[in-house]
Amino acid sequence: MMHRPWKVSASMLAVTAFCAVAQNPATNYDEAKVPKYTLPDPLVRNDGSPVRDAKAWYRDRRPEILSLFETNMYGRTPRELLPQRFEVLSAEKGALGGKALRRQVRVHFTKADHGLNMSLLLYLPAEATGPVPVFLVPGFTPNHTIRSDPGILLADTWTPEVGNPKPVKRPSTEQSRGSMAKYWPVEEILARGYGLVTFYYADIEPDFDGGFEYGIRPLFPKTGATEWGAIGAWAWGLSRALDYLETDKNVDAKSVALMGVSRLGKTALWAGAQDQRFAMVISDDSGEGGAALSRRRFGEQPRDLVTNFPYWFCANYRQYADNEDKLPMDQHMLLSLIAPRPLYVASAEEDLWADPRGEFLSAVYAGPVYHLLGAQDLGTTQMPPVNQPIMNTIGYHVRTGVHGITAYDWQQYLAFADKHLHGQQRKANQRQ
Repeated sequence: MMHRPWKVSASMLAVTAFCAVAQNPATNYDEAKVPKYTLPDPLVRNDGSPVRDAKAWYRDRRPEILSLFETNMYGRTPRELLPQRFEVLSAEKGALGGKALRRQVRVHFTKADHGLNMSLLLYLPAEATGPVPVFLVPGFTPNHTIRSDPGILLADTWTPEVGNPKPVKRPSTEQSRGSMAKYWPVEEILARGYGLVTFYYADIEPDFDGGFEYGIRPLFPKTGATEWGAIGAWAWGLSRALDYLETDKNVDAKSVALMGVSRLGKTALWAGAQDQRFAMVISDDSGEGGAALSRRRFGEQPRDLVTNFPYWFCANYRQYADNEDKLPMDQHMLLSLIAPRPLYVASAEEDLWADPRGEFLSAVYAGPVYHLLGAQDLGTTQMPPVNQPIMNTIGYHVRTGVHGITAYDWQQYLAFADKHLHGQQRKANQRQ
């Protein structure tokens, strides 16, 4: 049990980007009113037979679970790969006062002369003597907002416009440079031996209902009720970023930690579930549709998601609004698809909308799959006190404060990476 009382604040319900949320007056924030529920077993096949070993997991059950999420929630990611081309726009060895190699790369998607592309920003430790592990973190704002670095190319931004129901794309100003820097501890990441890679998620698809037409999805065939939503598109973009990282000799592409916040935490989980090249996955305040259990009926629920953000998901997901028990899967099974790779789930004490306890329990119930595959589970079924992280192969913390990412969160993610990525890389280098 928590050692501090839960609190609800107005800021807890704030939503990033451009989308206003219609709050549901029936939202439950009372643990006593959480109904009894039964979770599907990730180690029982669709036909009811048990999974008893790793071979059966990878051959049978993992593909089944992946298909359940494709069919009922995020939609099917197209198997076709677009032609893509990597263009290095700049490479500066003395960035950030000599601390970093800064590289900017444009990934061009060349099908049908569409002209769509995404711009990657890389900061890598200047003193590194070999390939380095990196954090890949999609941004809610363009790359130039993360640092007051005049070398970062200014990019257009999707912004709200008075009198227009949809955001519009406008050139950014110098005043916006570094405007989000407090959320990005670049120097600390570099000092710990990691690189940072980011891109503006709206490069893949802008985040509003109708943003579809400006993004990547129109380049692929429509598939009806299982057609992928924006979360699927953003996840696809993360894999395309990894495609580039595999070509960069300064990056250890086998040691990429994928991290996302809020809706991009949902995205990181779905990307990591589909693409096993990601070495580590970190979910920060991802809530409903991310790490939190849907059947708990606490905080945000499927009804809220399909009402406020229908374009994030496939059309089939709408049938589970107020009907969570009919879901053939739940979010602990999404987390199980990360196994046996390191997974970190983080919550905020006041962020009841994201259901911190539901996020914790999801990590608990993914544990049997980790155990089956020879990895550590969370190691407890008791939710830890605030600011007391757990760091097994599955990690978890709930911190003080509200929805978002803080310096405390980053400190835990760096420590988790030190344990599971950087240390492993050092051992590999010693063996070479």
